[in-house]
Amino acid sequence: MKILIKNGRVVDPSQKMDKVCDIYIKDGKVVLIGKNIQRNADEVFDATGLVVIPGLIDVHTHLREPGYEAKETIATGTMAAAAGGVTTVACMPNTLPVCDNSIVVSGIKERAARSGYAHVEVVGAITKGLAGKELAEMADMAEKGAMAFSDDGHYVKSSRLFNLAAKYVTAFGKPLICHAIDPELDSDGYMHEGEVSAKNGLPGVPALAEDIAVARDVLIAEYTGAHVHIAHCASKRALDIIRQAKKRGVNVSCEVTVHHLTLTDAACADYNTSAKINPPLRSQEHVDACRVAVLDGTASAIVTDHSPHCPEEKDVEFRNAPNGFPGLETSLAVILTDLYHTKIFDLKTIIQKMSCEPAKLFGIPGGTLKVGSVADVAIIDLDKEWTINQDNFYSKCHMSPYNGKTCRGKAVATILAGNFVMKEGKVIHHA
Repeated sequence: MKILIKNGRVVDPSQKMDKVCDIYIKDGKVVLIGKNIQRNADEVFDATGLVVIPGLIDVHTHLREPGYEAKETIATGTMAAAAGGVTTVACMPNTLPVCDNSIVVSGIKERAARSGYAHVEVVGAITKGLAGKELAEMADMAEKGAMAFSDDGHYVKSSRLFNLAAKYVTAFGKPLICHAIDPELDSDGYMHEGEVSAKNGLPGVPALAEDIAVARDVLIAEYTGAHVHIAHCASKRALDIIRQAKKRGVNVSCEVTVHHLTLTDAACADYNTSAKINPPLRSQEHVDACRVAVLDGTASAIVTDHSPHCPEEKDVEFRNAPNGFPGLETSLAVILTDLYHTKIFDLKTIIQKMSCEPAKLFGIPGGTLKVGSVADVAIIDLDKEWTINQDNFYSKCHMSPYNGKTCRGKAVATILAGNFVMKEGKVIHHA
């Protein structure tokens, strides 16, 4: 397949590029970038007035397969990714069976290669069964291509075990991704501890639950030299702990989610279960801290924590609803609407944190349009106005706190390894 993208504004921070030009793609690779390229192509895409960027990379998602296919499958989850301009996703190990051995890693990779609409990186478990009792077979999983290791959804409570895991992974150079929330401080709450929780009459989760857990994990990173990556960081003080550690040269990194950058706990005021997540949506002070963390480099990645559930699971009393909602289809549009068009983030920062830096951080392909690189491309219309309608999601989960939001900006085409997987908002189904 030969594709010629004409007259797009190519923005690629990996090569300090921001100019109007053409891109020629052949055999799944970027072959040429320049003005007025004249080459034979199976398809010419006119990107006049559009922005051409490296495909987005989301290093924190839940595809639910194997075991929870009623919530999501690798096919539906990666279709959602393609619809949102995302070309690579990393899936967390809280599946059934848990992704805690090389057989499950290989199975997910094989299924993704057959039925996926995005590249799928696999995150293996730190402990067997996510039980926090015994280390999983991390070396075997790394050999089969696991990107990193995490007990996401669970904090590794045992400092002894987490320290052992950190020492272990240094042998094969893979990061630990930490769900850093102290369960003893978190377990009694249903939303952020603050004004909204008080008005709603629900027990709150203090930001302290996150701060204490992050502090421990950062200290273990410092002690062992292991790369520790803090998932979905949402607390001002936790971010400051990471910031200070990075200044000391500690091998620690973190990510923030789209929702922690754009929503406050006010979204929970009417007991809207689509806004029930973990860590919870916090107050504006913490939202502002997340934004600062992106701008000053404390946070290396913006992620979705795409967490689909069955409708009957979420259509319950707030305190009984599981945490999470699908985010792959809305992430870019929400960021462009709430942070780019409001001049809080520039386009370079957004692409850096949603594509280039995650690729570099985890040593995975993508995040660049350099000649010779895999042709993973998103083409976006910065000014396209549209309204989010959860009923139209490709994800199996049709519930979002952004439902009904009017957005400005959208991915209009997605190219995966040199082939279109989405055009004009429609995913192109496999033959």
